[in-house]
Amino acid sequence: MAIYHLSIKIISRGKGKSAVAAAAYRAGEKILNQHDGIEHDYTRKGGVVHTEIILPDNAPPEYKNRAVLWNAVEQVEKAKNSQLAREIELALPIELTKEQNLFLVREYVKRHFVAAGMCADIAIHDTGGGNPHAHIMLAMRPFNDDRTWGDKQKKVYILDKDGSKIYDPIKRQYKCNKIQTTDWNEQTRAEEWRAAWAEYVNGVLEHNHHAERIDHRSYERQGIDQIPTIHLGAAASQMEKRGIRTERGNINREIEVTNQRLRQLKARIVKLQSWLKEETENTAPPTLADYIHDILSRKAQAGKSQYSQSIYNLKDAANMLNFLTRNKIMDMAGFDEKFKSMIGEQFDIRDELKPIERRMATLKKHIEQADIYLKYKGKKALTDSEEILYTAAKNYLKGVMNGKTTLPTKAWKAEYSELTAERNGLNQRYVALKDEVKEAEQIRKSVYSILRQEQQPQRARDMEL
Repeated sequence: MAIYHLSIKIISRGKGKSAVAAAAYRAGEKILNQHDGIEHDYTRKGGVVHTEIILPDNAPPEYKNRAVLWNAVEQVEKAKNSQLAREIELALPIELTKEQNLFLVREYVKRHFVAAGMCADIAIHDTGGGNPHAHIMLAMRPFNDDRTWGDKQKKVYILDKDGSKIYDPIKRQYKCNKIQTTDWNEQTRAEEWRAAWAEYVNGVLEHNHHAERIDHRSYERQGIDQIPTIHLGAAASQMEKRGIRTERGNINREIEVTNQRLRQLKARIVKLQSWLKEETENTAPPTLADYIHDILSRKAQAGKSQYSQSIYNLKDAANMLNFLTRNKIMDMAGFDEKFKSMIGEQFDIRDELKPIERRMATLKKHIEQADIYLKYKGKKALTDSEEILYTAAKNYLKGVMNGKTTLPTKAWKAEYSELTAERNGLNQRYVALKDEVKEAEQIRKSVYSILRQEQQPQRARDMEL
């Protein structure tokens, strides 16, 4: 059945890796690395069923040649710890044909990587052992308009009031800020790419009338009571296929046994629930609100004013019962689950707000610098302070625009306005939810207090027996 697997890693010279070697291995080719003079020959490698390079419009056409592309990458990256390429490994659904999987990978790569300006080197592997997968190597640098490699990041020098660069004698260099020229390394990108792959796969599976679906979320995030297996890796996978048991394989076998027991237990619980439903089909089970109401009524009739006073000091009884009824809470386990879900929603909103606020801060700075630049551009006589502001804004925008000449101020402001509305909506929900959580927590304490006081007489009777 279709499985979800998408791993993202960086091929770095600092870790002793080579982009040429990686490309040669994944494509099953022989390529000479002109950077270090080492020839990498993987022409005997089996299982390579398709290779292809897809380029953005502003890339040199000769980069369609794998050796030319990755040797160019090795050449432009000068540092000994340079990040040479990003690799994405994808598990392909076995329900689809080779042609359908190729279409799937191509569309995914074009939409999410090539359209963003990356060179993509695709290699699809399938040894016939039921594990078809794709390796996608991506260049880390954008291209300039003249088809030369662009910068990963740019320096924007910090200037003094006279517009001169400020020298740092400790670091022995001029003070500056480094600005990323692309958003490819932002943390939110990985989650976007992971989610997008699941959407593409599920769309193609549905289009070809397959019932299977995949999900990029963990079992825990999906609410599935199952333990995930660990990734075997190429070496362990080959050993297992030859009948050699590995430590990782043993762990997965133990996990599978545990999952099987969990499934059996769940099946028994489902059967028991079905039986209980049949037995009580015509009788609505009492809810936690019914139980609490019964306790309070009995205590009130018995005239135990001290008990009643302690309860009402915690929370108004009517408000408590309304909350339990409104949320259809059957028992304390259900109450605890409801409370956990409310807390979880708070965390989800907070996580949604973080990238929005980061992007808004970036846009705000873009807009501020653009306004300063446009304000003083063309002005004949600038004061010293105006000249400093104008020069700083000009240098900042030069780093941001990456060679483009037209300021997208209108687009920045429109995006900022949209994000502001989205942030305000999330903030309103967060504040409302915070009050709801506070109310639920107080009610929860009250309910536990009622139940504890109700159990105390029963425990005393049990001890007398």
